[in-house]
Amino acid sequence: MGADEEPKSYDNYVQESASEINGHVSDNADDLQRHLGNRQIQLIAIGGSIGTALFVSIGGALNKGGPGGLLLAYFFYSCMLGLVNNCMAEMVTQFPVSGGFIRMAGKWVDEALGFTAGWNFFIYEALLIPFEITALNLVLSFWRDDIPVAAVCAVCIVLYALCNVLAVKAYGEAEFWLSGGKVFLILILFSFTFITMVGGNPQHDAYGFRYWNKPGAFAEYLSTGSLGRFEGFLGALWAATFCIVGPEYISMVSGEAKRPRVYIKNAFKTVYWRFGFFFILGALCAGIVIPYNDETLVGILKGHSGGSGTAAASPYVIAMKNLAIPVLPHVTNALLVTSIFSAGNTYTYCASRSLYSLAIEGRAPKILRKCTKNGVPIYCFLVTMIFPFLSFLQVSDGSAKVLTWLVNLITAGGAINFIIMCITYIAFHKACKAQGLDRRTLPYYAYFQPYSAWIALVFLTVVVFVYGYSVFLPGAFTVEGFFTYYTMVGIAPILFVFWKLVKRTKVVASKEVDLVWDAPLIDAYEASFITPPIGFWTEILQLVGLKRHVPVDKRSV
Repeated sequence: MGADEEPKSYDNYVQESASEINGHVSDNADDLQRHLGNRQIQLIAIGGSIGTALFVSIGGALNKGGPGGLLLAYFFYSCMLGLVNNCMAEMVTQFPVSGGFIRMAGKWVDEALGFTAGWNFFIYEALLIPFEITALNLVLSFWRDDIPVAAVCAVCIVLYALCNVLAVKAYGEAEFWLSGGKVFLILILFSFTFITMVGGNPQHDAYGFRYWNKPGAFAEYLSTGSLGRFEGFLGALWAATFCIVGPEYISMVSGEAKRPRVYIKNAFKTVYWRFGFFFILGALCAGIVIPYNDETLVGILKGHSGGSGTAAASPYVIAMKNLAIPVLPHVTNALLVTSIFSAGNTYTYCASRSLYSLAIEGRAPKILRKCTKNGVPIYCFLVTMIFPFLSFLQVSDGSAKVLTWLVNLITAGGAINFIIMCITYIAFHKACKAQGLDRRTLPYYAYFQPYSAWIALVFLTVVVFVYGYSVFLPGAFTVEGFFTYYTMVGIAPILFVFWKLVKRTKVVASKEVDLVWDAPLIDAYEASFITPPIGFWTEILQLVGLKRHVPVDKRSV
């Protein structure tokens, strides 16, 4: 808003929004459509936050930190991301726009930061698609080693395309069922842990918390003594930074959610208990079922065990084999397949939507704004689908190593995304204070602000810079290791400076931050519904046919 421009009232914005669309209340200011229901949003949020790391890679974290170090690391990082979620919930519930935090960073802080956020998130998500396909092939090798790698890659690409190109509703429905499989798998593994630890296993061994005493709660990593145990905790903490995610995925689907003021708000509220139930309890269970120095686990991590793939590195699968439990390892592996596929499906969706948000804001070619009649950003989708073809590099062992190296390059990308979210919220909070906006009037009021944003910002910044400290230990430095850990740390500021120089952008002053944006249009859209919001469990009961005559989300226009 210019200095001489008369500010418009909230009602004027509503009237202009309605008149611009010829008397009909539009879904969005862009061409995306709001077709995601409550149950789909809740399960998509779960699907995006639970992937290979929670079931398989957690074994490596256990080996580094021990059960106590693992639990502390996951608890601490979950608390930090809870603070980030607190920030995002307030902003996204009020402004559920396509592109989520990416567009917010550019609109409220600096266009250059929006450019950095968008491309960082796009690269991060797009490269995780072939990573998940790679993991899927390795999990399939649990059963047999002669499954054609190229065929699995091709099938995954086709299925991801079908799930994402038809319509957002098709994606939401597919992800609902796939994410439901993840929840079912978690319940199985948690039940397995409890039943077997109290003696419900073929050996009738009530092992309880035995492995917390022998070999111990904390493992030594890189060094010995207290320093080694602390480095073990750090190793588990770095693993947690890759495993624990969530707020960004709710942010990305907010632009295509029905009743966003209600459904998105509910999704953010459930993130807290999801962190506790899935990640913290998951870390506790992983540390119960096997010792951190289990021979099978150590052998797989060192590459000495030969051919069972990543599925065999799962603490749960190892525990099932140690206890001589039949069938269940195969059931677990089958559900791992659906879980890994689901994660790749979510990454495909988020990568295409982040690219679309860049195009909407003029930070990517305009042609990428093109959407189908079903609301799918078709050219963004096509660009995103180039990346899964990198999974064919697995056909060659040498190329597979290159792929792993490329994926490792962007592991810091997730932490950088959260840093940008914190910076954006701090700017938003300052703007609300400067412009006299009472945040308690917003659909979601975040407590303990802006302190939670500052705490998370400082912590995550330290994580990004200290993440690769091991490469600087005496005799450990390699050029490859350095670039693996710190490439994204260097690329992010380069992206920021590049766009700032090209567009000569400026930091948005607090009094000039647009705190209206699309809010009136969204309010008008919400007001157009003539039926009350549908609860999550009501939708579930309706879906399985246990409840009839449930009203759908009907609109008056």
